[in-house]
Amino acid sequence: MRILVLADEESKYLWDYFEKSKLEGIDLIISCGDLKPQYLSFLATYAKVPVLYVHGNHDAAYKSNPPEGCICIDNDIYVHEGVRILGLGGSKCYNYGPFQYTDREMQNRVRRLWRKLRKHKGFDILVTHAPAYQFNDGEDLPHSGFCAFRELLDKYRPKYFLHGHVHLNYNINQQRECQYNKHTTVINGYEKYIFEYEE
Repeated sequence: MRILVLADEESKYLWDYFEKSKLEGIDLIISCGDLKPQYLSFLATYAKVPVLYVHGNHDAAYKSNPPEGCICIDNDIYVHEGVRILGLGGSKCYNYGPFQYTDREMQNRVRRLWRKLRKHKGFDILVTHAPAYQFNDGEDLPHSGFCAFRELLDKYRPKYFLHGHVHLNYNINQQRECQYNKHTTVINGYEKYIFEYEE
């Protein structure tokens, strides 16, 4: 399964210079947040696959103008062709804006998912906006990650963890793809990235 991951910055390749052929072979599109709703709606119009998304900390516009034709997976588990995808959007709380959470609030969100996690017997892909604590995150409060995400990764050992929020051009040492505890491939979805999900 070929998955297109998006986050943080609209890709000119996919929007300004769009051609239908650029979406050929894509089986699923996942947004990790902080993208204009019009951009996701545009892709959903031309893609013949589901477009899933979680909220980023700059997605206040989604409250009145959510992306049309797309599926919000925040606080939910979405199953696509047998692949279980868990969504938890938002960032650390730094100015009390929408889709910002304290560590305790994020832990409470995870606790409220226990029935869904039990029903689906875990998940295969974790989709968030913010990274995990002290793993691909930033040193400042707005870009620091959540401890709750590391706990999810340690307990359920998903195959993939997709996030955004920490732009690849913030730091020369920022990685696009890396491993967490040998079980999980972590992908920073900044702008756009395609990967093959293998069973």
